Amino acid sequence: MLINQQLHVRKFFTSDENQALPDYESVWHAMKAFTKLRDQSTIDQCWLLEHPKIFTLGRAAGEQHVLDPGPIPVLRIDRGGQVTYHGPGQIMVYTLIDLKRRKLTVRGMVDALEASVIQLMANYGLTAYSDKKAPGVYIDGCKIAALGLRISRGCSYHGLCFNYDFDSSPFNRINPCGFAELQVTQLSELLSQLPDKKYFAEQLVRCLSDQLSYTEITNDYSLWTE
Repeated sequence: MLINQQLHVRKFFTSDENQALPDYESVWHAMKAFTKLRDQSTIDQCWLLEHPKIFTLGRAAGEQHVLDPGPIPVLRIDRGGQVTYHGPGQIMVYTLIDLKRRKLTVRGMVDALEASVIQLMANYGLTAYSDKKAPGVYIDGCKIAALGLRISRGCSYHGLCFNYDFDSSPFNRINPCGFAELQVTQLSELLSQLPDKKYFAEQLVRCLSDQLSYTEITNDYSLWTE
């Protein structure tokens, strides 16, 4: 099997309410370390997880878009984009992909992420779309998925945040993605019967695999450890 056809999926979800969610900063540093150490023989990976509450600012994000963080920590990181919120009930899909090896542009990677969400929403009877001026995926003018990437050594990390079923009130404390009037939505508001979170995340990865032409998927169900 060609290495370009392989994707290793690490599923850090837990059903144990006493199990701490992976800390954003530790996962960020782990992605950077993975990207720094990988070589031509390293299989691409996709990490699925949730985080405790946090606001993150992209490299060039304006701090004025953080209106009132309150008790929620704020962290400036190395992805593109403005400010966003992450918390329990959002599905993080981190894509550690060798773009150079796959002959994939950054725009192509963004398009694939957006198309994977749009494809999955269509499977649930929902009409979603992207906006070239504001990356992400929208339904009826409200954002359901945010994107942010960092490219290093021709490889991507960070990725996609999907609003599954979460407390959206922290978005009132920021201008989401730098837009004062931007509204967010979530899957729990759009479907009468919410699919299982782990199953839904697996569906999202399958859609992304279709977009990027992976044919061999391996899975790792171990819990996150720093």
